[in-house]
Amino acid sequence: MSILKVLSAKLDSMTVADRQIAQFIIDHPDEMLTLSSAALAEATGRSQSSVVKFSQKMGYGGYQQLKLAVNKAKALEWHTPGGVIHGTIDSSDSYVTILQKLIGSKLLSMRETLAANNEQAIDAVVEALVSARKVQLAGVGASSLVAKDFSYKLLKLGRVVLIDSDTHIQVSNASGLNEKDVLLALSHSGRSIETLRIAEIAKQRGATVISMTGLHPNPLLDLSDLHLFTVTDEERVRSSAITSRDAQLMLMDMLFILLIRRQADAHDYIHNSESAVTVLKAR
Repeated sequence: MSILKVLSAKLDSMTVADRQIAQFIIDHPDEMLTLSSAALAEATGRSQSSVVKFSQKMGYGGYQQLKLAVNKAKALEWHTPGGVIHGTIDSSDSYVTILQKLIGSKLLSMRETLAANNEQAIDAVVEALVSARKVQLAGVGASSLVAKDFSYKLLKLGRVVLIDSDTHIQVSNASGLNEKDVLLALSHSGRSIETLRIAEIAKQRGATVISMTGLHPNPLLDLSDLHLFTVTDEERVRSSAITSRDAQLMLMDMLFILLIRRQADAHDYIHNSESAVTVLKAR
């Protein structure tokens, strides 16, 4: 059961203070996701400590974990389009059923990921990328492939990008960052040791750390200054990162489009890149 349904179910049995906080979250979940614990306290007429204690009463370690739960609840409001099957692909499934399940999984993951990230969070990430002197991308496994794809897009916009498949080089690059730089770290689990180490170094150097992780509490999320979330159906059994990669790619494509809109000379850079490549194509 989602946290929003839990709050609704428990509302009548709550204290007056807790009921005010819960009712605000139920009525304004999107706004709650943009508020700090102090801001939510002000909006509900309660103290900041009341908000933190409320989060703990609901079974979370703190306010940030409660926000993650609300984020996930909002994401689950999306539904698979009618006629499309969503579920775990079984070895006995027919060719058509596998196609339907795969398409359903991908669509659901992308829709839920969109719902899990509010406009303010995405805008903050875009602003950080626009203002960055240079951007380092970090990720391992499937996340590294998504990072590589995004690096090509950033290069098309004339941005200075650092990316490498060798972890030692990634760590070395992170040690050269400063407060004018950005590290964008991708890890759906948020627990990849290599990515965490790179984020720790970037943080120590004063760089802005942006994470892209799953909705669950994780160490990479705790390290980050800004964060985006991916939602997948791969929590049970998976043979490979499929929908998590799709969710990451979709967010990266959205960031790229928003960067084009935000960067005045973006189209000039893209045109120059396309013109340069044209001579390499067969006529």
